[in-house]
Amino acid sequence: MAGEPVRVWDIPVRVGHWLVVALVAFSWLSAKQGWIGWHKLSGYAILSFVLFRIYWGFAGSSTARFSHFLKGPKAVGRYTRNFLSRRGYAASLGHNPLGGWSIIAMLLLLALQTGLGLFAIDEYGIEGGPLSNYVSFDVGRQIAGWHATVFNLLLFFIALHVAAIVIYFLFKRENLVAPMLTGSKLVVQSDIGLSFATAKRALGALVVSVAFVAAIVFFF
Repeated sequence: MAGEPVRVWDIPVRVGHWLVVALVAFSWLSAKQGWIGWHKLSGYAILSFVLFRIYWGFAGSSTARFSHFLKGPKAVGRYTRNFLSRRGYAASLGHNPLGGWSIIAMLLLLALQTGLGLFAIDEYGIEGGPLSNYVSFDVGRQIAGWHATVFNLLLFFIALHVAAIVIYFLFKRENLVAPMLTGSKLVVQSDIGLSFATAKRALGALVVSVAFVAAIVFFF
């Protein structure tokens, strides 16, 4: 792709993206191995990121804001038609209209998954989430079942996400992984006009998110 590198993704988005990739994989592994303590910590970390990302979707850098990448049905349809046409399509800065809604779906699933984990109880009634004392054993077991179901649904969306990355690379020759590593993307025009939030704002939001999750774990 001809053009010059332009900064598109900020550090919080990039670090958070790859951290969640690692944490979801570790959550699966820790559940399979019965490492309950580590599994809980991984879930708390994911929930902290979800809270941070929601805030960042309103007060973060341009490409991180929901208003930047959430488009209506007409825009999604137009983008899909252009993508599938032989004429080509205009590459997006940040998330494209389809990718934007997939990000929202995965954020909602991560929030639901970790939220259910707060109330889930194991089959022996020995281990449970920090809020499991507020529900009965039967309800806690039912929630644990939902917890597992939502994780499978999350894996489905992750598979779709990976498939989309491969399709974009093979079909449109657009590398979506590199910008999420470097933060920059090759574009034709240079006067993009993106704005980026400060590291101080990101750090403050992260501290508040972690503190909120810690309060749930230790005080409820």
